[in-house]
Amino acid sequence: MTLAGSCPPDFALPDLHGGMWRLNDLRGRIGVLVFWSCECAHAERLDRALTQLASSWPDDVVVWRIASAANEMPQQLMRHAHGLGAAPVLLDSDQTVADSMAAEVTPHIVVLDREGIIRYVGAPDDVTLRQPQPTRSYLVEAVAALLSGAAPDPSEVPSFGCVLTRRRPPVS
Repeated sequence: MTLAGSCPPDFALPDLHGGMWRLNDLRGRIGVLVFWSCECAHAERLDRALTQLASSWPDDVVVWRIASAANEMPQQLMRHAHGLGAAPVLLDSDQTVADSMAAEVTPHIVVLDREGIIRYVGAPDDVTLRQPQPTRSYLVEAVAALLSGAAPDPSEVPSFGCVLTRRRPPVS
């Protein structure tokens, strides 16, 4: 499924404190959506990088973490997010947003331009099983391209990380 170049449907998700966040609220800013897990070592590695990146990006680059893993409870997410100083963490408990953005692992990145169009989808960097240390940051490149008025290249890279735990279908 190719998402780059499309405009995702608006969504409204609660954060860990009950506040509501709408995708359309990102219009006019560069949005970085991170499908995130508090139990994934790859997401944890990205969290450390995002701490540094956020301080170097202008204020109109906004990062939202989206928790969609069926096995993670809000209290567990809150403890972990608080330890990181990560805000906001949005709850996608029915996995509708994860499904619409083709998130199958964590971390899975979706970068939106100021008009709300998806410009990058996939892995934050080039880490794989055979390459455990990143040598290229697709996320940094995508944000830099958008800040300079260019299109990210590449616009899609397969995500690599921990499998996003799905809800089982109801038992009949």
